[in-house]
Amino acid sequence: MATPLSSISPLPHPPPHCTISPSKFLKPLPSLCAPRPIIRPIGLSVHTESHYSAQSPPCSSNKTAATEVEDGQKNSDISMSIDVLKRFIDLNLGKWQGSFHQFDCNGNLLYKISTRLAASSYGEDELMSLIQSLYIKQPVLSPSDPEDESEWYEYKIKETNMFTVDKYQQIGFFPKEKAFALRYQTAGMLETVLRQGVLGEDDTGEEFPRNLKLPSRRPALVCENCLHSLERDARVRAFHIMDPKGVLEMLLVFLEERGSEVNAHPSFDNSMGSDRITPHLGTWKGHSITKRSGVYGATIAEADTIATLEMVEGGQIVQDTRSTSGDNGVTTSVLWTGSVSNNTITFDGGYQLTLLPGGMYMGCPSDVSRSVQESKSFHLELCWLESPSKRQRLVRTYDVEGLAVSSTYFLETKQ
Repeated sequence: MATPLSSISPLPHPPPHCTISPSKFLKPLPSLCAPRPIIRPIGLSVHTESHYSAQSPPCSSNKTAATEVEDGQKNSDISMSIDVLKRFIDLNLGKWQGSFHQFDCNGNLLYKISTRLAASSYGEDELMSLIQSLYIKQPVLSPSDPEDESEWYEYKIKETNMFTVDKYQQIGFFPKEKAFALRYQTAGMLETVLRQGVLGEDDTGEEFPRNLKLPSRRPALVCENCLHSLERDARVRAFHIMDPKGVLEMLLVFLEERGSEVNAHPSFDNSMGSDRITPHLGTWKGHSITKRSGVYGATIAEADTIATLEMVEGGQIVQDTRSTSGDNGVTTSVLWTGSVSNNTITFDGGYQLTLLPGGMYMGCPSDVSRSVQESKSFHLELCWLESPSKRQRLVRTYDVEGLAVSSTYFLETKQ
């Protein structure tokens, strides 16, 4: 269910006297996706300032005990970050067959496009880089011609390395759980998928050709959440696209399965029918892990959780979330009420869940810019109910400036 911010334990916010203007939050940042990537891997450089004892001259090579401890900690941090980067790259390597789905803000499917993703790596230690090429199936020019076969368009994604995942993408990574969250500053790659997958080489460059809904040129926020299947070598990569005003513009989902033997392109299972809310109703019990953003990503909180979602008389939705801290045993309880309209649940506090096929939903504020204006943190969420009795959730928490500060992973079982 939508997880209240109080149960996620976000990091401390800036002082209350700081004011954040919407224009600052909506300022576009450098692109991470481009058809012709040119980026050098940048290693982490750590400079340690020397400290000398009163008895030692500046030229002395003797270090104080405090400096030795500091150096040891920094070296440990670097080793940890290199290991995390390697595990992240290994998690993404290989050939992925998939399908790309575009939904509007109400959960209606607009387009589905077949995709392939090839990922490899080069370099060692802090110079390791992940290289990815996305192949997009072109539309058939003449559906009535049986000899007219589709072609594939190649799109090279910019390299991922120590610098990009930590500074730009603000990674939230859970190696054991095989889950991660990334932040992007543009929707260039996603726009290319839509243009090439729907229009092919006939793309005229118009803003909305043939009723094609393209992401805004300068979105306020583009967030990717990824969850891996608990049953097979497959994953879901879901993107929230917030328009320049901070309102949900569209939802984009990749369903992918790894392996050269995979012939069929994964797609949403429609066996659940048109009733998208019933699978999520009931009581879910599980555990959560919260980590700081960045390649150093230390765990800052763990908790046992119980979340209940039920529909009461009058069509109202009630969500009760309880979280018991693993540190001090303190239990936090948050009660939300809302209403359902088609495939959207809107809570009174201004948070919405968009229900998707295949046991998924994606959550976000109804208006991010309002949260920024009121100096409030906010969060985005992906939930994947892969089986009727078990689900995974990934929640990405942002501070009042729109910077990702932490990510929380949930694994829950239906009671």
